[in-house]
Amino acid sequence: MAGSEIAFQLAKLGVEVTIHEMRPVKMTPVHKTGLLAELVCSNSLKSVDIHNASGLLKKEMELFDSLTLKAAYSSRVPAGKALAVDRERFSQFITRTIKEYGVEVVNEEITQIPEDTQDIWIIATGPATSDGLCDWLERIIGQHLYFFDAVAPIISADSIDYSIAFVADRYGVGTEDYLNCPMNSEQYEKFYEALIAADVIPVEDFDRNLLFERCKPIEEIARSGKMSLLFGPLRPVGLVDPRTGKQPYAVVQLRKDTMDGTLYNIVGFQTRLKWNEQRRIVRLIPGLQNAEIVRYGVMHRNIYINSRRVLDPYMRLKINNRLFFSGQITGVEGYLESAASGLYVSLNVHRILNNLCPVVLPKTTVMGALFDYISQGTGTNFQPMYANYGLLKNFKQPREEIAQRALEDLNHFLKQVGLNKGGS
Repeated sequence: MAGSEIAFQLAKLGVEVTIHEMRPVKMTPVHKTGLLAELVCSNSLKSVDIHNASGLLKKEMELFDSLTLKAAYSSRVPAGKALAVDRERFSQFITRTIKEYGVEVVNEEITQIPEDTQDIWIIATGPATSDGLCDWLERIIGQHLYFFDAVAPIISADSIDYSIAFVADRYGVGTEDYLNCPMNSEQYEKFYEALIAADVIPVEDFDRNLLFERCKPIEEIARSGKMSLLFGPLRPVGLVDPRTGKQPYAVVQLRKDTMDGTLYNIVGFQTRLKWNEQRRIVRLIPGLQNAEIVRYGVMHRNIYINSRRVLDPYMRLKINNRLFFSGQITGVEGYLESAASGLYVSLNVHRILNNLCPVVLPKTTVMGALFDYISQGTGTNFQPMYANYGLLKNFKQPREEIAQRALEDLNHFLKQVGLNKGGS
């Protein structure tokens, strides 16, 4: 996400850019294609509502002429207030655009950066950074961290029982973009007991409590208590089963994963269950008794560095100012947050190439506050962070006011540094 955004932003400003992408020559444990910016964990880029920090982040990114947002809106699938995309069309849009702007894409694995290079290198390898590059990073920075992430299963739409599953958004707000599979208390009890007893795939170091909270596997949520799912991914609040006219005891939600609605993502069902167990457990859900899983959920290790120790405020390595980092490897969490960090890094790389001093974004913006937290924050327990209003010092003010101030300040900043709305 970050690397593609950087390449686009620099190329449209006339900078010669080369992307080194190891896929499909060498694949990661979670990617399926050789396309750029392939989405892995979810097809949702979260809310577009300005009351949500993700909504404000999108508005800020629009001021930079973000390629990621262009691709997202061109491949959007219905998801209520969320911006969800058709994964393949999204990646195809970005890959095609990158090449149209003359970016050279070399398919090879990079395991180290040349020590005597005069070029600027940007490591935007994401959470699935290869072992070879990780070994080199550990040698030069002394420490890298990681946490465990999980992916939810995707099922075929034609295997869903639509006499049970119903279309609705919570409280009737939205455009009825979700399919809902209702459970009564007896069905939930059977599902819950099967879930916590199911076999999981062993993962090295999993017991070190390095789970990222927002992507915790559903079986781990369930083990925290029988009611935990009812206040989490299976919460029924705001939904009414048209067959009964009542709120179900529990609800499993499905979200379109393709524009034509042929595939659905099971919302909140990240898992490390063995594949045969996933099939068995999913088929206990009413409406999914014949579900065909086309992509099983998996758990994988996500790499990130301790940016506060090794990076300066501009995302450069302190011991080598020709080497930048961007994306999830820096500790930002989320698709858009990763792409946004690419916007920030590309701005400063372009300034440096033009013999100008690098700059920091206004801390009144979500982007500025997030990158300041990542690179300059305090505290020894450094964990990945996503965009949220709590990062802003004025977070107690009405969010409309915060958003207005952020966009005004960012507009003013971009004019000062020579960037107007729409990019160059």
